[in-house]
Amino acid sequence: MRPPEGPALGPDTRGQRNGLGYGRRATRTVKVVDVPAWIDFTGATQVAQLRRTITRKGRQSVEIVYLITSADAHTAPPEVLAAWVQSHWEIENRLHWVRDVTFDEDRSQVRTGNAPRVTAGLRNTAITLLRLHGHHNIAASLRHHARDTNRPVNLLLTA
Repeated sequence: MRPPEGPALGPDTRGQRNGLGYGRRATRTVKVVDVPAWIDFTGATQVAQLRRTITRKGRQSVEIVYLITSADAHTAPPEVLAAWVQSHWEIENRLHWVRDVTFDEDRSQVRTGNAPRVTAGLRNTAITLLRLHGHHNIAASLRHHARDTNRPVNLLLTA
């Protein structure tokens, strides 16, 4: 369905977060409204607009993301929605980035049957075991464990 004319989201409820990191300054502004009648999404309670303004080396870029959630305004005020979105990137950086870069998963030749799912599960298990044992740099810990065939076995036995 198409939205009615006029602004998609009003400034009924707002939240803002500022942050510094990775050589950039980010401002996140969230506008939240109750789900309008024209949104036909089962269970939807709120609609939000997240606006990210990133400044890096004096250059500014703006990204706008729209969210639909079943969480009500009491459970998920704007600040909480912004934190949820930001925590999604923490998961992306901690797991998927490691799988993509350290295990070079994007160039994997495993493509048929259940093999891709099983291989991904084994990679996730290896990452989890290493993190449980206090290893933060997964690539370095993989090299460390590869030098002695007893280390991976001991890692599994002490888990």
